[in-house]
Amino acid sequence: MSLNRNEKAAVVEEVAAQVAKSQTLALAEYRGLTVENLNKLRVDARAKGVYLHVVKNTLARRAVAGTPFEVVTESMVGPLIYGFSEDAVAAAKVIADFAKGNDKLVIKAGAYAGKVLNADGVKALAAIPSKEVLLSQIAGLLKSPVQRIAAVVAALAEQKGAGAEAPADAAPAEEAAA
Repeated sequence: MSLNRNEKAAVVEEVAAQVAKSQTLALAEYRGLTVENLNKLRVDARAKGVYLHVVKNTLARRAVAGTPFEVVTESMVGPLIYGFSEDAVAAAKVIADFAKGNDKLVIKAGAYAGKVLNADGVKALAAIPSKEVLLSQIAGLLKSPVQRIAAVVAALAEQKGAGAEAPADAAPAEEAAA
């Protein structure tokens, strides 16, 4: 189905709006995927906050012109599905995870922080844990020394309490000195 000029402008505007608020772009060739598989991929992407669409390459090039994603325009060839995400790893993770289980989806390229990523780069980006996981790991690292100090102080207090037991009727040393 051919789009008229106004419809093309609307598509470019929609994609450009997503580009403006995204950190990552992942491109994958979807040749040979069934509609059912594409729908599963879209549902997974939507659940993880990834804007995933099949867009004509010429319209996608117009949408990314003048943005950090412009570096990947040479890779925009063939039947591609575009994944944009605000989270730095979400788009790469969605596409890489789906590609593991389906050999028809072939990762082509990506872009992050103004740099082009090849297929291995997209897979490496996908291997990075999510922001929430990283934050919980940092919190665990910060909590660990505090727990160790508390355990040492508790052990010292227990040790002093066991070694300094005095008879119940004996007066404390401070009162005797006074």
